[in-house]
Amino acid sequence: MESSGEPQWLNSEERQAWLTLAGLMIRLPSALDAQLQRDAGLSHFEYQVLAGLSESPERTLRMSELANFAESALPRLSQVVGRLEKRGWVRRAPDPSDGRITLATLTADGWNKVVQTAPGHVETVRALVFDPLTKAQTRQLTDIGRRIMRAIDPDDRCLRDIG
Repeated sequence: MESSGEPQWLNSEERQAWLTLAGLMIRLPSALDAQLQRDAGLSHFEYQVLAGLSESPERTLRMSELANFAESALPRLSQVVGRLEKRGWVRRAPDPSDGRITLATLTADGWNKVVQTAPGHVETVRALVFDPLTKAQTRQLTDIGRRIMRAIDPDDRCLRDIG
């Protein structure tokens, strides 16, 4: 990237795009957290864990798969799942086919929590992300996001799951 020892500085258009993206990366998670805390007593990360389990076969995932889905290190995920377990929303158990693996399962109460929480969350996502955009801009956002994700991690599971 550096040809003469000098970094290739951002031009004014790139700088503006970068500052906008950086602001978005900070403010959007905060706004999602605020809505979920206010309406459901959950952080966005906790909700993502519950939602990930709710969309999995038998509402169960290996902890390592759940960590991948939630973009989390196992120790952080384990702490969060422990809190969700205390609230009765998740249950952990050894995998019957391989006791070295721990499975996380969404309980019936956890399912109910997701069902109660999802409408407000999707309403906030729609208001903050999709309502301000045209359909063409939504398609562009998808393309831009995929390109950036591919540059960060070409093998990202999320890219395989969404096409």
